[in-house]
Amino acid sequence: MSMEVYFDNSATTRCYDAVKEIVIRTMTEDFGNPSAMHLKGVEAEKYVKDSAAKLARILKVQEKEILFTSGGTESDNLALIGAAMANKRSGNHIITTAVEHPAVGQPALFLQEQGFEVTYLPVDNRGVVKLDALEAVLRPDTILVSVMYVNNEVGAVMPVEEIGRRIREKSPKALFHVDAIQAFGKYRIYPKKMGIDLLSVSSHKIHGPKGVGFLYINEKAKLQPQILGGGQQSGMRSGTDNVPGIAGLGVAAEEIYHDLDANVERMYSLKEHIAKGLEKIPDIRINGMALREGAPQILSISVMGVRSEVLLHSLEERGIFVSAGSACSSHKRKPSSTLTAMGMAKDQIESTVRLSFSEENTAEEADYFLQVMGELVPVLRRYSRR
Repeated sequence: MSMEVYFDNSATTRCYDAVKEIVIRTMTEDFGNPSAMHLKGVEAEKYVKDSAAKLARILKVQEKEILFTSGGTESDNLALIGAAMANKRSGNHIITTAVEHPAVGQPALFLQEQGFEVTYLPVDNRGVVKLDALEAVLRPDTILVSVMYVNNEVGAVMPVEEIGRRIREKSPKALFHVDAIQAFGKYRIYPKKMGIDLLSVSSHKIHGPKGVGFLYINEKAKLQPQILGGGQQSGMRSGTDNVPGIAGLGVAAEEIYHDLDANVERMYSLKEHIAKGLEKIPDIRINGMALREGAPQILSISVMGVRSEVLLHSLEERGIFVSAGSACSSHKRKPSSTLTAMGMAKDQIESTVRLSFSEENTAEEADYFLQVMGELVPVLRRYSRR
């Protein structure tokens, strides 16, 4: 028997049917430019306002604090570069972690080249940022701290609320940015309560369309706009609003949070079921935090003695889709900085694949995956030893 099993939901997700419908409607019927003054424009603008209201309700923030972007990468870039440029008179020091996604890591590197001082926090062998290291480097001239909520490669969950508390104690001027791209839709996130000033979210990780996301910006936070033009979104991000994307994102967010607890429980059971099944195959290591402590949707495994690309393509031939390390860096294969920062040996890094689930995955798919792994791994190991 063969079936298609999509276990790469941290790379992207299938759009919900309700998302597809509102995207088509806003492309073909209510297609006005939300900046236009006539009725067609007003109708289009209503979709944008509705979506902002839905997101604000989920996060318990104000609608005016939601800024729509072209996705997670833009949200992260605007948060880092926009915050650094707007606050450089207050200080020159930025803190981030050694395991951020390149959408944070690369802007941090750029800011370093611009003359900012950037400190990279280490993580433990589970991928969790070390709080004592943060405590040691927070300074009065720290203007920005950027820490992801959930790591995209191993699913490590960072203690964001505790980090927020320590920043307020030691560096009250600093803005706290959280890349929540793998956390939104899996956790209830309340920026005001958690002391988060800036929060990045991507639509296509939560069954919404690609090419859209948002940045929550606390009304007190100063950011310098990076995209200049017609002054849309209060001048913070010019360019005609992507109405179909924004409308689709609102629908997806509402739907994923409607059944959050059931969704999360389903993913944890799937994750546990697969981890237990893999125990029957010798020398497979499970990376990151204890199963229920890590994020519900991510399971990182190392199949010792089998290179990750080889396993990925062998699984693909049987209709199973997983990712080697992290899928978001457009085909380039350099050793994962996350796994290296966790202190993992090179041979284990090269044997690591990531399974990532959504609430649409089933127990049948998990069983099929386990059956195929049981057949493939011994064969691939024999082959790789030659």
